[in-house]
Amino acid sequence: MLIAAFAFSWMNLLAKYLEDFHPLQVVFFRCVGTFIFIFPYMIIKKVPILGSNKLWLSARGFLSFASLALYFVVIQRIPLGSAVALRYTAPIFSAIFALLFLKEKVKTWQWAALTLSVVGAFILKGVDFRIDTLSFVLVIISSILVGGVFTIVRYLGSREHYLTIINYFMVFSIVGSLFFIQHWRMPVGVEWWYVCGIGVFGLFGQIFLTRSFQLADTATVAPIKYMELVYALIFGYFLFGETYAGLPVFGMTLLVLGMLWNVWIKRKG
Repeated sequence: MLIAAFAFSWMNLLAKYLEDFHPLQVVFFRCVGTFIFIFPYMIIKKVPILGSNKLWLSARGFLSFASLALYFVVIQRIPLGSAVALRYTAPIFSAIFALLFLKEKVKTWQWAALTLSVVGAFILKGVDFRIDTLSFVLVIISSILVGGVFTIVRYLGSREHYLTIINYFMVFSIVGSLFFIQHWRMPVGVEWWYVCGIGVFGLFGQIFLTRSFQLADTATVAPIKYMELVYALIFGYFLFGETYAGLPVFGMTLLVLGMLWNVWIKRKG
């Protein structure tokens, strides 16, 4: 998950650089690059393309596509660090879904930790006026969908090959993004490097994220992904001139502390 977080941080950065493109074209760039690498490998290694749990695999593919599309819309509208931080509310929803559908135990102190993260997210929204209401709603919806994705991946972990799970995400995203092709434009110059990079980093991030959920329970591994925030703040500051006053940083800190506290409680047993 730490490797996935690093890769996704670079993917987020490149998505920010591609903010002149339609968000669904960025989704296409991110997913077609991964698909080009994964699909031939699956054929060579005889990895099942369709899998056995087609309904849940399709649900994972659709939810991932919708979540990523909303997230890229938000990245183009608000500071990178804020977008990443607000999406950190996803483990809250994954914990709820895991409790309801997978019967994974969530301790009382874990709920306290997750509540702390929610408070941090709302402090961040309330004091960072660069975050408009629509962007806030969209990124929270994206987080809810991610929570559902985490839970489905956990459920499919021992039932499907991890590349089968990833491939459904790629196919649904590529097909879904093509419905917006009339809004696309051709990359020029250095943009081709960004286009290729977002696919490559997305590939590594997706592989290691999926494997992590197959190897450990949702409540433990999901929060680790949020090391992305550290990278996002650094990238945002040095590359986009994004700065944060005391209260937004306080909100981000509460959000991250809540997630780390959740991991500590879970590992303590």
